[in-house]
Amino acid sequence: MATLISRFTGAKRVVIKIGSSLLVDSKNGRLRRDWLIALSQDIAKMRRRGQEVLVVSSGSIALGRHILGLKNSPLRLEESQAAAATGQIQLAHAYQEILALENIPVAQILLTPGDTEERRRYLNARSTITTLLSLGALPVVNENDTVATIEIRYGDNDRLAARVAQMITADCLILLSDVDGLYTADPKSGAGAQLIREVSELSDDILAMAGKTKTDVGRGGMETKLKAAQIAMAAGCNMFIASGTILHPLQALEDGANSTCFIAHDTPRKARKKWIAASLSSRGRLVIDKGAERALKSGKSLLPAGVIKVEGPFERGDLVMVTNSEGQDLGRGLVAYSSEDAECIIGHKSGEIEEILGYSGRNEMIHRDELALN
Repeated sequence: MATLISRFTGAKRVVIKIGSSLLVDSKNGRLRRDWLIALSQDIAKMRRRGQEVLVVSSGSIALGRHILGLKNSPLRLEESQAAAATGQIQLAHAYQEILALENIPVAQILLTPGDTEERRRYLNARSTITTLLSLGALPVVNENDTVATIEIRYGDNDRLAARVAQMITADCLILLSDVDGLYTADPKSGAGAQLIREVSELSDDILAMAGKTKTDVGRGGMETKLKAAQIAMAAGCNMFIASGTILHPLQALEDGANSTCFIAHDTPRKARKKWIAASLSSRGRLVIDKGAERALKSGKSLLPAGVIKVEGPFERGDLVMVTNSEGQDLGRGLVAYSSEDAECIIGHKSGEIEEILGYSGRNEMIHRDELALN
């Protein structure tokens, strides 16, 4: 048990997903301030021990429908969008006010599927979030329900949380919900359901255990949580399903409360490198000199100074091949500059990039974490 919990307490970067049924009282549609205050205290403890924390929060539609007087029957798309627009202000203000009690600055991030699927938007979102974390802020992420459509949406924040964890190479994802883990049967509907403490492989038997029951407020169920687990585990991120119905749910998880841990077999860094290595198509090539080749083989990043030729066209974030001057294939990686900008800075020191391009980009042409050598 202690080993499982260490996958949470020992994680450097943690994403916490909060369901609507935890944040919003289903009887009166109001924010559960006492619960959020207790959660903020748990988060403050995590940050004090050096963990970076990001929150993926539901609740805007649930809050907004109460404010607008919308009934509990299924909302039309335009009503959901109106409720989201109304509730999002309330939700953001609550996070800002309550986390300020722990001296934690908060930033709001609204995402749609395109922000995690389209390469350029993905890079921009990732850069913003990682910068906020480096500056000590706590990003609070939600799906941008105000502009999302039925065709272009996640539909649940479990998978959104997993995509965000994948995006920022998080070590741990915690889904706080009204259930305290994965059971062999629906614990709400029958006797004999047994908690599964640990899942190392999402077999057909495990996937078949997902009931399709939903809470009164949220849009997700166990089915969406297992889909989130697939995304997280493939990204090298451990995932917990834990109860959030009590005060101080993260402290309870640390103390050994019921939960299910989905164990990733790789670290986020290794999983990312495997994904890069397995990608079939590249958009261009960088030819490097002998000094750069030695640097890469010693585990360093590829700097512009070591590149002698650019073959494109490609855009920032595209996959490119890396070869030496003899044409030997050394590996592949995600490039930090377009081919047009790369042409301008090859052979130059990183400190000259801003003067040449007119903006301050990354020091590396390909960062070592974005590079898979053969």
